[in-house]
Amino acid sequence: MPVGRTMVGGSPYLGVFLRADERTVIGPPSLPGALERDLARILGVEVVKTTVSDSEVVGALVASNSRGRVVGEGLDAGEQRRLERAGPITVVRDRQNAMGNNVLANDVGALVHPEFSSEAVAAIGRALGVPTERATLAGLGTVGMAGVATNRGAVVHPKATDRELARAEQVLGVPVARSTANFGVPVVGACVVANSRGILVGRPTTPVEIVHLQDGLQLFD
Repeated sequence: MPVGRTMVGGSPYLGVFLRADERTVIGPPSLPGALERDLARILGVEVVKTTVSDSEVVGALVASNSRGRVVGEGLDAGEQRRLERAGPITVVRDRQNAMGNNVLANDVGALVHPEFSSEAVAAIGRALGVPTERATLAGLGTVGMAGVATNRGAVVHPKATDRELARAEQVLGVPVARSTANFGVPVVGACVVANSRGILVGRPTTPVEIVHLQDGLQLFD
């Protein structure tokens, strides 16, 4: 399976700036053409470029799967139109506004921050079309930052407990493994972008970490 090592704007925290699913990658307008082409080639997706709430940290602010995308408040009309190129977009109003940091989803299920309101949990589930459960990873409510999930597998914070892994496997419907990225950074969701076709990692990610990430995401087939 394809693997890429790269940076976004000089940062190895790819998951902060990019949000991938099986159909699209959403990234900031400053995304270089060469990286845009790498994303399209490695992940087999269309790349949609936009700000979200006038910010370039798109990966932190958007949660997605193949059925839909979720953002917090603050979109302007132009951002909404650009995001709709990727598919249906739902605005969910909640104090936990950084949806990409607080939701870990694939096409089977979604884990969300424990402090989301019941209304927000239900709205996220409807938008993504999957069962949605409150959860933590390594005690962190920011599950989208602490993990990365595809339709093949998931990789999460190395200090996630066995109980948290079992819950994640039940909800996401895929095997879940532990790893770091970016030379020891435990919040793997902030460091990598992936789908069932491939993965891009921050440039500091070591060869051993890449193997662990590929294995956890079932990308050896």
